[in-house]
Amino acid sequence: MDFQVILMTMGTLFLIVIAGYICGKAKLMTQSLSKGLSALIVNLSCPALIVASTMGDVMPDRGLILPLLIIGTITYTVLLVLATHLPKLLGIRADQRGLFSFMMAYGNVGFIGYPVVASIFGPEAVFYTSLLNVPNTITVFIWGAQFIAGKEAVGNIWTRLYTPGLIGTYLSILVVAFQWHAPHIISNTLTLIGNITVPGSLLIIGHSISQIPARHMAGGRQVFLMTPFRLLILPLIVYGIFMLINMIPGIHFDQTAIDINTIVIGMPVATFGTIFCLKYGVDDTIMAQGTFLTTLLALLSIPLLGWIIL
Repeated sequence: MDFQVILMTMGTLFLIVIAGYICGKAKLMTQSLSKGLSALIVNLSCPALIVASTMGDVMPDRGLILPLLIIGTITYTVLLVLATHLPKLLGIRADQRGLFSFMMAYGNVGFIGYPVVASIFGPEAVFYTSLLNVPNTITVFIWGAQFIAGKEAVGNIWTRLYTPGLIGTYLSILVVAFQWHAPHIISNTLTLIGNITVPGSLLIIGHSISQIPARHMAGGRQVFLMTPFRLLILPLIVYGIFMLINMIPGIHFDQTAIDINTIVIGMPVATFGTIFCLKYGVDDTIMAQGTFLTTLLALLSIPLLGWIIL
């Protein structure tokens, strides 16, 4: 894809983030409205977007279901291993390493990843992303929470398997597996509801940034050191691993799936990081700094990442 096209796409998305920021500063978008819209997106519009992505004119290939899950599993195995050890190698203080491990391992797929992928690759790519993101959705509540809060964060793993986003993924798998062509009234309804996700999630990001105190926005040296790993280095390492795997005789992963996976990994720090900090009583200053900085720089890093691999 042309670099200019990706840059224009990111520019459009970023302007929506700016609109959310202005709405936040002007009190047009309140904390309660943002929270309510967030719940609506997580529980309704994003699952609808995932299911609707399988109901276009061209049905996704059901033969990609297992390979996509394998790609996602390999990806998060690599990310978790690297994220566990990199903070120590980078000289991060022992009491802060968990925070940096989280920021390196988990990107904001739900609120930024889906809109970006849909805008760059088309709505059908959301199905790819939902499957690639299954290991992310599950492990963020296990290893992700433990990075921040330690063993006390361990909860009932099974409850994580039927969140709305995963239910939407399960339904999309069934639609593709059985090649079910939904009546237009159903597909149109899901598409319209799913279309709330892109502008809504970006407005929420803008509002969230507007609520970060000015003293939290400027990160220290370690936050700046983490940022290129989150946005560029780790995605390119994973991309290189899959390119090497594809060179093995008899093994071939779909190139589009690898490209989408790489872009998804390059998202800014996941908002779950701040949520976990608040939930477990951990100082969220570093997490807020990392979230702000990576969200801001993603405007440039995502087009650059796309230019490198596409």
